[in-house]
Amino acid sequence: MTTGYQIKEQDALYFVTLQIVDWVDVFTRPIYRDIVIDSLKYCMRYKELQVFAYVIMSNHVHLVVHSIKADLSGTIRDFKKYTSKKIVETIQVIPESRREWMLNRFCYNAGKHSRNERYQVWTHENHAIHLYSNKFIADKIEYIHNNPVKALLVQHPEDYLYSSARNYASLSSVLDIEPLILPVITV
Repeated sequence: MTTGYQIKEQDALYFVTLQIVDWVDVFTRPIYRDIVIDSLKYCMRYKELQVFAYVIMSNHVHLVVHSIKADLSGTIRDFKKYTSKKIVETIQVIPESRREWMLNRFCYNAGKHSRNERYQVWTHENHAIHLYSNKFIADKIEYIHNNPVKALLVQHPEDYLYSSARNYASLSSVLDIEPLILPVITV
């Protein structure tokens, strides 16, 4: 089912939420979070994706992103396709106590849509919101950085390793990004 949260302006700045089907807590293990990080690094280097804020939670990812080559939908599609395949391969290879349950959920969800192959890891929707003002951008970045605090994972946003809050606090991070300095000229 299509939502109203579509990427209509391929060269605009967006707040994007990518969700795992059935809210399966894939990213509780670092090995799966690292797949996301490695894929974001690849997209930044080879697909001209700019990441200005991110957080990887247990079952979803929030991003503030922009496509230099004006193909944000295509980049997100490729990112989700690659990470889905890599996550399933990793589940099948490493010792994983939740293997049968997770693969069952991904297989069940794949059966709901004719365009899927054997497994569906991410929901088809990209909950994308066009960021059209500096206040809106600042609000979304703050929301992203406070997600782990709200989930009671850490006390301070910059304490969460898989978040750009560390970049904004000038701390070492798993993904090098350029913090967004406001005000930004928006269209």
